[in-house]
Amino acid sequence: MATIHRPLSPHLQVYRPQLTAILSITHRATGLFLVLGSLLLVYWLHALAGGAVRYASAQSFFASFWGHVLLLAWSYALFYHLCNGIRHLFWDFGSGFELEAVYKSGWVVVGASVVLTAISWFLA
Repeated sequence: MATIHRPLSPHLQVYRPQLTAILSITHRATGLFLVLGSLLLVYWLHALAGGAVRYASAQSFFASFWGHVLLLAWSYALFYHLCNGIRHLFWDFGSGFELEAVYKSGWVVVGASVVLTAISWFLA
């Protein structure tokens, strides 16, 4: 029986991810991160209801470096997921499916989420 030489699939060193794939994966990841961030919100609310000592402990965690990193990432995930959700609403109406529009709206989502995160942190 003769050996069939088939081409190999592109591997990670050769394949260049497309913006649409990265944005789709990021949308799913931010959704998951929002769920995990909501658990931190529940922790904070539980500490608030638990008295001054528990609340001070939670506040000291959120005021720490890692607390700020988590809050910054959570707020970025919130704005990214919101902006990308609005983008998907336009798609639900059948608008913006042209390749150029898909890429432009993708970059708008990334830029808008960065700007909204920066504005919210500046105002806070």
